[in-house]
Amino acid sequence: MGFLSAFELQKLLELINVVLASGIVIFSCALLLYLVIYNPRNSVARSFAILLACVLVAYFVDLALTGSIEAEAAAPWLRFQWLGIAFTPAAYLSFSNALLVTTGARSWLRDMAVRVSYLLSSLLLLGVAFSERVVRGGVLTHRAPHLSPGPLFPVFVVYFCVAVLWGGANVLWARRRCLTSTSRRRMAYLAATFAAPAAGVFPYLLLTGWPASAPGTALWLLLVLGNVAVGLMLVLLAYSVAFFGVLTPDRTVKHRLVRFLLRGPLVATLVVVVIVAAARAEGWLGLPGGRLALFGVVAIILLLQLGVELAKPLIDRALYRQDQPEIQWIQELSNRLLTTTDLRQFLENVLTALCDLLRVKTAFVAVIDGGSPHLEVVCGPLEPGTAEDLPPETWGAAAENGPAEARRAERHDDLFVWNGYWLAPLGTKGQDGVIGVVGIAARAPEPDLSVEERAGLEALLAQAAVALEDRQLQQGIFSALERIIPEIEAIQRRRGVMYYTGEEALSEFSLVEADEFRQWVRNALSHYWGGPKLSTSPLMALHVVERAARMHDGSAMQGLREVLKQAIERLRPDGQREMTTPEWILYNILELKFLQGRRVRDVAQRLAMSESDLYRKQRIAIEAVAQALAEMEQEELNNQD
Repeated sequence: MGFLSAFELQKLLELINVVLASGIVIFSCALLLYLVIYNPRNSVARSFAILLACVLVAYFVDLALTGSIEAEAAAPWLRFQWLGIAFTPAAYLSFSNALLVTTGARSWLRDMAVRVSYLLSSLLLLGVAFSERVVRGGVLTHRAPHLSPGPLFPVFVVYFCVAVLWGGANVLWARRRCLTSTSRRRMAYLAATFAAPAAGVFPYLLLTGWPASAPGTALWLLLVLGNVAVGLMLVLLAYSVAFFGVLTPDRTVKHRLVRFLLRGPLVATLVVVVIVAAARAEGWLGLPGGRLALFGVVAIILLLQLGVELAKPLIDRALYRQDQPEIQWIQELSNRLLTTTDLRQFLENVLTALCDLLRVKTAFVAVIDGGSPHLEVVCGPLEPGTAEDLPPETWGAAAENGPAEARRAERHDDLFVWNGYWLAPLGTKGQDGVIGVVGIAARAPEPDLSVEERAGLEALLAQAAVALEDRQLQQGIFSALERIIPEIEAIQRRRGVMYYTGEEALSEFSLVEADEFRQWVRNALSHYWGGPKLSTSPLMALHVVERAARMHDGSAMQGLREVLKQAIERLRPDGQREMTTPEWILYNILELKFLQGRRVRDVAQRLAMSESDLYRKQRIAIEAVAQALAEMEQEELNNQD
């Protein structure tokens, strides 16, 4: 206090308040985008997103009017601010009702109250925009512009308070209904921070005005502390909401949210701090404020991104305290997995090194797949079919199984000489099988390797063998994951439900009742002939799909494809097929578009309809497939009973 006068301290607090308001706007916008992107289908997340939008509008207008002195310019903005203020009570009721529904407490009375509240909020907004009954005029002070209360403003205050209090009571009731410690803890976070949006949005100045007699420093300090509390509670509130309805583990949600907040809104807020500070430091170091802001923004973005990356081990240790060894193993596995492209690039490097070492122009790798060799990678010119005609003895088959010319292969120690190539079988670590063959253009009728060349050849062949064996093992892992991922997703879904509705989720949960069921059907059909939307579809957890998978050697993807085909066939009308008659349209669309995989334009021409009409009828057809699939699942469950 001894360093700053009362006036300077007040100006500093005003500046801090602007930065905090900017931070609340940035974080509200970022959290809103996060929920829209990662959790758009959950009713709790959607209703909270509306509440965040109300906070965003209210604070954005306050921020936009900072320093404004013209009443005519401020008045339209102040009325626009009521878009956020008027709908906050309705958003509160909707949010709290969605929380109760997750615990299994449904009520037509609350549903009706939510609809009525949105209607009242709409009427209030119309009253603010086109009349003087709720608010009127523009009262502008040198500190904060605000409107004057109209005759119906007390009605709004009562409506606001009743809605917020009712919403708070709903949250407390939802917490009492929770059956697990995790769900109760998250509901406790929600209850503790539930008032934050209301505290930030409510138009206090319409009730009290700006107290002229009160010390300005004290009032601005109160505003700063209030904005700090609102900002922290909003983040904690959003953190709790982020877990609702997600199918991924909690650790994934925590990691994704924390990294999003650090790389996005935190960086943006610090950029605002730099810009504001640069404007106040005009002339510092002899540089203009704009130049200082430019340098500062670049520095803060680069340094903070680097800091987040360097702090990643500490962040992971804080988020994954109990599962740190397993998480490190999963992360290491992700970094070391070989994709098909990775394998080919690695083998190309090995072949290039072999060609350079032995001074030859051609080398290739053939992989033994399905009991026969297939060309995987080639370096240099190679005649077509060479890899497929390799001698059987080089890859573990009986000689009589191969072509006649294969029997002319001559063995020289570990190498075979055949058809102008030196062939080197690649075995597994246990040497109990051949997984591939390396072919090198023969520079001499017999291998004439020096000691150094043989040592280099053995090292490179060992690297190629390890890469092929690892890739073979990884393909087995991927095949296993293909079967268990749908089951893991089903477990996550049941787990999310059990947080709030208890053990009944185990017996009553059904995929076909999920809100996303029709979208899953649409996605699986769109990748019917292969793709991630089919191979990772939650529909693989259906009982009817599991039965079909057992009939296809345990392949869940083949089982799902077969079940989808059966569901489509259920829609096939009786009698002879016709392309353009109404009763055949839905089946023809499904059969041509998905089972045959034809293009939209071709299907539309075949069925004599426009593409827009095709898309409309396709939606109806997919709905019919979803209904047929639900019926098949129910029949399967009845058969099991």
